[in-house]
Parts: sequence; structure tokens; C-alpha cells
Amino acid sequence: MAAAPAAPPPSSKLSLREDLTCAICCDLFQEPVMLSCMHHFCKACISRYWRGTLGPVTCPQCRKEFRSKQFQTNYLVAAMVDKVRSSSSDTYIRNLEKKLSVALQSHNSRKEDLLCTIRKDKDKMDTIKRVGADLQGCVKSEFRALHQILQEEENHMLDQLKREEAEELEKVQRHLEAAELAIRELENNVKLLQESNITLTEFPQLRPCVEVNVAPDFDISAFSSKYLAPLQYITWRRMFKALKPGPAALTFDVETAHPSIHVSRDKTEAVECDVMTPHTSNSKRFVQCVNILAAQAFQSGRHYWEVEVGSSQKWDLGVASETVDKHARIKLSPENGYWTLRLRNGSEYWAGTQPWTRLQLGSPPQRIGVYLDCDERKVAFYNADDMNLLWLFSKGPRGKVFPFFSPCISENGQKPHAMKLLHGALYD
Repeated sequence: MAAAPAAPPPSSKLSLREDLTCAICCDLFQEPVMLSCMHHFCKACISRYWRGTLGPVTCPQCRKEFRSKQFQTNYLVAAMVDKVRSSSSDTYIRNLEKKLSVALQSHNSRKEDLLCTIRKDKDKMDTIKRVGADLQGCVKSEFRALHQILQEEENHMLDQLKREEAEELEKVQRHLEAAELAIRELENNVKLLQESNITLTEFPQLRPCVEVNVAPDFDISAFSSKYLAPLQYITWRRMFKALKPGPAALTFDVETAHPSIHVSRDKTEAVECDVMTPHTSNSKRFVQCVNILAAQAFQSGRHYWEVEVGSSQKWDLGVASETVDKHARIKLSPENGYWTLRLRNGSEYWAGTQPWTRLQLGSPPQRIGVYLDCDERKVAFYNADDMNLLWLFSKGPRGKVFPFFSPCISENGQKPHAMKLLHGALYD
């Protein structure tokens, strides 16, 4: 970018005023006219100077003779005189001072904003580094449980984390450099404005300020999710026998089952049926909705289980708080004590947020993995076929919770599909 021209020094301003001064009246030209010898005078001054002269007349400066009293108006010089005269007026100076003051204030304010942005960027970079270091510790502690067998997997995961950390840092670094460049441009403009405040001849030509985009967000939860996930379970397909602890061996709690749910004898399958099964009334049973809980409850530690959903067109699953109202029809949401994933119409996957969040999945999962970290209050859902993360609740439940399931009511004559709890022997 070319540098803006510097304001004329005071000596240049005085020289211009002298050049535009009439040699007869010693004041700025009034209706400047030019003689054939190229000298300029006020029209009234030269007319008075030649008044009464008979015959040839002369130039008051160079004494050149002219046969007749002829001159021509110089409109360019007249315009220059008007500009010099206006630039010397008190009103012009006050306006220029005001304009300079406003511009200076605006640039200083912009500079403060950018300095604040830089501070936030640097704080954000520290946060990224801190979170990255914490995540590396989590990754290492998870992989230590598998020792040398999973050393290659550990190195791969750490490299991925470092790359993503570097990518996040690079985003912020680019924003930081843009902000610092904008600061330098503003400082140059401030300098020009301060220099122009001395002469007050005209407003200086400023460099256009560099646009600084909105600072990139750093989503700690999204950045951390895959590294705070059950890393042992992600690699268990290869090394299942070395996995400790193994997936939770859940069974359905028949006493919580809605009357329309039939539970298999081994309590690992639940399916919706047309005929209600005989049941006893109790406070644990779901009455309004086709739901069922697992018999096992969790309130501390980390736990993982898998559910086979197959080609079912409709289901809900996740975790439910011990205190949920089983006798009322309630929307499944964290506010009501449910952290769930759902399927509708065979292809519409939703996270049970408030409002619901639509998920775009590459392929329909046949098995869903649920990861519960009671201490960190996290509930995560995975496609158990490839262990891709489907959704993470970063603010999970407090207190005792139960695995939750709903095969839902079949629609349009569709055949009901059972939900199956997968145990260790089924994973090999």
C-alpha cells in the first residue's frame, strides 16, 4: 500500500500565500488578473495603477511595456486564493480541529477495542494449551490401562490431538496477527492525524483500516469430547479381551416396563406388543408412555453399554433420573430428568435437547453405545459399529440414574422390533 502524502510544512504554506499576494496592495488577490508578462494583480489594483496613463502602460513588477490596457481573469489563481483565504478563517480551523479530534478519538477507541481483542485471543490461546495439556493427560491415563498392546493407538490419538490443538492455535494466531496488523495501521493513522493537527491545512489522507473478522470461537466441549470419551471402548473391537472394565451387563427391570412392553425371559430384549401383559401396579412402572428402565443404577464412576436397535423405525434410549415421574406423559428432556437420543420415521435422528437437535448421520447405526461419566456429568452416544460420536450432553445428571429405553408404539402396521441389551459374549 502506497504511503499517504505528508501534510505541507508551515514554510510551504507561507510560500503559497506570498505567491498569491498582490504586489500593489500587498494582500491576497481580489479578482486576480494576469498580464501578458504572466504577472498577477488584483483587478482593482492594476486598474488604479494604470488610471490616467495615456499611451503605453507598464507592469508594476517587471516594467514591461504594453500598448494597451489588457489583462485577463485567471480563474485558477482565483480558486487557489479562495482556498487559502478559507483555510485561514477561524471557522475553517475550528471545523478542522473538530474533525481531527473526532477522527483521533475514533482511532484511539478502535485501538483499545483491538487491544482488548488481542488480550482475549492470548487468553484463549492459553486456554487451548491448558485444555490440550489436560486432554493429553486423560489420553495417556486411558491408554496406560492397555499398556504396550495399545501403544500404537495411543500415539495415533496423541498425534491427532496435537494436530487439532495446532489447528485451533493457528486459527487464533491468524486472528491475532490480523488484529496486530490493524493496530499498526491505526497507529500510522493516529500519527498522521497528530501531525496534521499542527498545520490544520486539510484533512490528511488516511490508510483504510484493516478489517478484523470476528474472533473464532473455541468450543471446549466439542474440542474435548472425543478425548474425554471412553477411549478404551473405542479400541475394544481390536482388543476386547484386554478391556477393563468391560461393557456393563445390563438387564431390563420388568417392574418398570409399560404394560405394552414384553420382556424376554433373560431380560435382555424388550419389544412393544399389541396385547398388554398382566402386571401389578407399583410406583416404579411407566403408565403413560411405552418406556422401561434397566435394573442397574449408577451414581458414580464411568459406565458404558450398548443397545442393538437393528432396523427399527422408532425408538428412544439414554439415561433417566431416579426421580422422573413415571405416571405422567412428559417430554424427554434434561429439564425433566431425561438425557436421550431418538429415532423417528426410520431416518430422523434427534438429540433430546430443549428444543430437539436434529442430527445428520452418515449411515444408520444398528447398535448404539451409551457412555455415562457420573463424576464429570457427561452422557455420550456413539455409533457402536464404528465408535463415531453421535451426541454429547456436557451437563449430565446428578445423583442416581438408570439406563432408559423406549421401543415406542409401532405405526402403520409395521412389525415391532426388539431392543436388545448386548453383553460381553456378543461383542466378539
